[in-house]
Amino acid sequence: MLHDSENATHTAWSGPNSAAAMPRVLAVIPGDENDRSSMVFARRQMSSLEKRGVKVRTFFLSSRTSPSEVFRELRRFRQAVKQFDPDIVHAHYGTMTALFCAMGSAHPLVISFRGSDLNPTSDIGFLRSLVGRLFSQVSVLRAKHVICVSQQLQDRLWARPCPTSIIFDGVDLSLFKPIPQLEARRKLGWSLDSKLVFFNLGGRPAGKRLSLAESAIDHARSAIPDIDLVPVSKVAPEQIPLYMNGCDCLLLTSDWEGSPTVVKEAIACNLPVVSVDVGDVKELLAGVEPSRIVPPDPKVIGEAIIDVLKTGARSNGSTRAGDVSEENTTSRVLSIYQSLMPA
Repeated sequence: MLHDSENATHTAWSGPNSAAAMPRVLAVIPGDENDRSSMVFARRQMSSLEKRGVKVRTFFLSSRTSPSEVFRELRRFRQAVKQFDPDIVHAHYGTMTALFCAMGSAHPLVISFRGSDLNPTSDIGFLRSLVGRLFSQVSVLRAKHVICVSQQLQDRLWARPCPTSIIFDGVDLSLFKPIPQLEARRKLGWSLDSKLVFFNLGGRPAGKRLSLAESAIDHARSAIPDIDLVPVSKVAPEQIPLYMNGCDCLLLTSDWEGSPTVVKEAIACNLPVVSVDVGDVKELLAGVEPSRIVPPDPKVIGEAIIDVLKTGARSNGSTRAGDVSEENTTSRVLSIYQSLMPA
């Protein structure tokens, strides 16, 4: 589906400090427009850029696997490009999404890589994952700027024919902030006494290693019998801050990640984190206590959960929430857009 944020005529670029300087950006996001929990970080980024004055139209790419559907979408996309005449096309994922944008338009292309578009993944078959990552690498050759959410992802690029930046998806600090745990639990109708561990399941139980998380919780029950895992999937985005403030810690056991937004959200909510060393989690959690980085062993993870929960403390994450704020990351993306505008 296509969402147009404005109907104004296309104004000329006249310098970085003028109102006319704001670019027109066609954002291409994979997935269903009506599933508000899908690619929520990309949606929020573009909404934040709109608030800065960027003229945004969003194209939701409904299919990436059916050749006939992709070709139908390509015709629709080219019509959208012709109608909107963007200054920049921004692909909010690699694999077929980035290749689709590279094939469908000659306009300046920005690609954001977020994780499984460059990393291997156990969620889909080996061949499909390999082909998707190949599409990502080929698409880079057409890009004017590449954004990776972590250094680890940037290191996976085979070639860098254009400038690259490391910009993770920021957090809306007006939504993600500490509130009293009892208040959050009452609003959610949760038990006020049990220990609850937030687990971002999303649509990837294999890649998130749910079985490892469940084994770790089973081990933790030896010391904390009233502990439960809270697998979070298809939850309305506005409910997530309540979930985080209602839980006692976040558990992350993924096999691969780019820069997990859920960890940044936990930091902003003062939710302690127990995580395997994946993506840029080690850098994100530097100085955040109580939090633990652990190997992917259920007993070691379980002991870390016990250790964190027995402190009974929230983390000090909100003291450095500004480092992960959406405001900061939006400014950096806007600077990239403006650098691609004609002088």
